[in-house]
Amino acid sequence: MDARSGGEWMSKVPPVTLMFWVIKIFATTLGETGGDAVTMTWELGYAVGSLIFLGFFAVTLAAQVTSKRYHPFVYWAVVVATTTVGTTMSDYFDRTLGLGYVKSSVILLCGVLAILVVWRLVMGRIEFENITNRKDEVFYWVTILVSNTLGTALGDFTADDAGLGFERGALVFAGLIALVAAAHYLTKISDSVLFWAAYILTRPLGATLGDTLTKPHAQGGLNLSRVTSSLVIAACMILMIFLTYRQTSGQTTTAEPT
Repeated sequence: MDARSGGEWMSKVPPVTLMFWVIKIFATTLGETGGDAVTMTWELGYAVGSLIFLGFFAVTLAAQVTSKRYHPFVYWAVVVATTTVGTTMSDYFDRTLGLGYVKSSVILLCGVLAILVVWRLVMGRIEFENITNRKDEVFYWVTILVSNTLGTALGDFTADDAGLGFERGALVFAGLIALVAAAHYLTKISDSVLFWAAYILTRPLGATLGDTLTKPHAQGGLNLSRVTSSLVIAACMILMIFLTYRQTSGQTTTAEPT
């Protein structure tokens, strides 16, 4: 799913390249390890953790919405916020409220589809790269927030209820993402549909990868520290964002007429 040729640099979101998806998977993995660190390692619970990350989401989203152009670190901070909120809220729905993974997944999937339908009806199209106005931006981030919450429930369902475990669950979602990528090149399915399908699938992939890193050996994990894992993943993300932005800026400068 390559970047569009027109209006790319006016958009407030990054072009969709391979590196975009790599950073997105790191962000979703960080959301899992970071969310669990707050709710489980620090024992603050799902409700308090959700409130904390909702506050983080509100602050980062305000910075994103009020900005006049794309700022990579602000954008990815909002993405991370949605993944951590998605982790704690999904766990709250599934475990504290007792909805379970199946009911939560169905409800949240219906929520994502409803948002996309309303977006299509209101704006006449569903965007994923050319986000240049406030309405599209609101729909964009609401879709991401709900889809990341859905992805957490799907990841837990695959690993626990379906009995695949974390590693095999990660392989399942990686395979589904590969199918979406193949559909992009081999079919005429709308890029918007494929983008949002891939976006949803990267969340359970990140959730299962995060659990693979931090869950106890008895549960099929590597039993690594949630806090340390989160810090290492965050550092890798920051480095990739910086290098990607530097490369993109260099290409833009080279393309400018002298």
